[in-house]
Amino acid sequence: MMRFLEHDEADDPILSLVNLIDLFLVVIGILLIVIVRNPLNPFSSTNVVVIENPGEADQRMIVKQGEELRRYEAGDEIGEGEGVKAGVTYKLADGRLIYVPEAGAAGALEP
Repeated sequence: MMRFLEHDEADDPILSLVNLIDLFLVVIGILLIVIVRNPLNPFSSTNVVVIENPGEADQRMIVKQGEELRRYEAGDEIGEGEGVKAGVTYKLADGRLIYVPEAGAAGALEP
């Protein structure tokens, strides 16, 4: 009769449920750490630039400024946009850059 009064903890189904809850808490904690360490996390106010597939045809750039996210994708054309050629830049042997404006270009110095 004393055998029925002893409680065997290994057969308790509640302990299995408690272990599952503990496992889920650990997984949730790991996911929160991953979110906080992500440079694009919504709780960070820093400015970040993320480049995906650099140098490839499908290169993408994500710019985060404060709470605003902008996504840029590489186009098929090089130098998209409006503008005119304003001059030429030359790199000297010592590493200096020299800019030579073209005659008639906007902002060019007239001789």
